[in-house]
Amino acid sequence: MIRTAILISGGGSNMVRLAESMTGDHPARPVLVVSNRPDAGGLLKARDMGIETAVVDHKDFADRDAFEARLHEVLMGAKPDVVCLAGFMRVLNPGFVQKWQGRMLNIHPSLLPKYKGLHTHQRAIDAGDSCGGVTVHMVTPALDDGPILGQTRVPILDGDSADDLASRVLKAEHALYPAVFRRFVENSFPA
Repeated sequence: MIRTAILISGGGSNMVRLAESMTGDHPARPVLVVSNRPDAGGLLKARDMGIETAVVDHKDFADRDAFEARLHEVLMGAKPDVVCLAGFMRVLNPGFVQKWQGRMLNIHPSLLPKYKGLHTHQRAIDAGDSCGGVTVHMVTPALDDGPILGQTRVPILDGDSADDLASRVLKAEHALYPAVFRRFVENSFPA
């Protein structure tokens, strides 16, 4: 079994889709969901699914290094083979990322390398793009810059607001992340 930890900051809809996918002959299982926000709605969803949860509130630490040291400690307690970022809204330092190099995935709501960082949907609309989308990629020390494992394009329709596009992209995220994750674990951890 490939032990999987999932990091979240909010509602956890991508975490739920990942966890739901890890059944039957899937080689991975979710062993821990960690949030940097104690009020993250995804924590209750994870508990309802029987997944262990933890909170490492970034506000409780003097700096990012101290926060990430505690986050790493919590992760190590669950002994994950893979870490999935699923709406985890903290930039991680290179030292933390290097500890998980080749074993940490992220989902990002744009067609990378376009629109790294925040406000991706509005930026795509403002640029006059014909489509937005979603990318699953390996996490590297550079923000939203690791090798791309999968992408899905989502058309931008006339009159779309950032919220309109975001809701359609989220549906694409829910399909793409589980599919890419399964392919990743099957190829990276052959039976």
